[in-house]
Amino acid sequence: MASSSASPAPAPAGESLRQKRILSSKLYLEVPSSKAPVVYSPAYDISFLGLEKLHPFDSAKWGRICRYLTREGHLEKKQVVEPLEACKEDLLVVHTEAYLNSLKCSFRVASIVEVPPVSLVPNWIVQKKLLYPFRKQVGGSILSAKLALERGWAINVGGGFHHCSAEEGGGFCAYADISLCIQFAFVRLNISRLLIIDLDAHQGNGHEKDFANDGRVYILDMYNAGIYPFDFTAKQYIDQKVELASGTKTDEYLELLDKALEVCKSRFQPQLIVYNAGTDILDGDPLGRLKISPEGVITRDEKVFRFAKDQNIPLLMLTSGGYMKSSARVIADSIINLANKNLIELGSQLG
Repeated sequence: MASSSASPAPAPAGESLRQKRILSSKLYLEVPSSKAPVVYSPAYDISFLGLEKLHPFDSAKWGRICRYLTREGHLEKKQVVEPLEACKEDLLVVHTEAYLNSLKCSFRVASIVEVPPVSLVPNWIVQKKLLYPFRKQVGGSILSAKLALERGWAINVGGGFHHCSAEEGGGFCAYADISLCIQFAFVRLNISRLLIIDLDAHQGNGHEKDFANDGRVYILDMYNAGIYPFDFTAKQYIDQKVELASGTKTDEYLELLDKALEVCKSRFQPQLIVYNAGTDILDGDPLGRLKISPEGVITRDEKVFRFAKDQNIPLLMLTSGGYMKSSARVIADSIINLANKNLIELGSQLG
């Protein structure tokens, strides 16, 4: 007869291996208080034999955001946190071995980043010039969750690869940094209720598939329903979806966001928010096809940070998609505005 005080069943083999990988990872660096919770490395920026120009994504966006902030005196270079690269063991926390092996084929990577000539480049170059910057950004997203819990907020000036799931990349997203940073938070930060606010112009189908029917994760996704990825399977896993039409303008967008955040507040009380803050909602973006003004993006970010601060919920922001050269300036202006409104403290305020 079984004892009534039987110990709980052990975690499945796959789950205990995942925990072991997370606990042995070196990505959770100790960051001194003299640094701001702004995560970036010059290695984020992609310069790839000019092939990066064949995709509308501005692959130097991340560096330009930081240069605006440092040149204009809002942040000192020495106050920026440099993450480590996510290694294979880190990536296996979410990704399958088969998927990671598929990235050793340049043709496969070319289809994920939507630049066909990449298929002709030797894979060692693809790894160094394209996938290494992505792995650095993944390290940044994972570290940002720890920093957000310690400081109340964090910004990874990169990441937000929300089209990538455990077994499939796409839409310029080769690694599932959102899913990875959440799995690390579950184990290392003792988080059990997490909210994803995805305001990129595109549906975040990657994390939606990874957290299908996982009650610990609540997903609010506001996106243009008339553009890529048209992932109807992933849509059923969105807890709260706001589908926009192409051409949606600033006032309507912000009104819908206010309503969505109110509903979200009444439905779910998270311990951590992952905010995917794509700027492809900007008017003129060739892929987002929405008509949001730069001021509208700045207001959007302020609303999300205020939503978090009013409820005392730590928030990490990822910069995600944005396909115009003006995106970097808008993101920098938004970060400056958050500091001016006392929603974050930048390096100049820490000093």
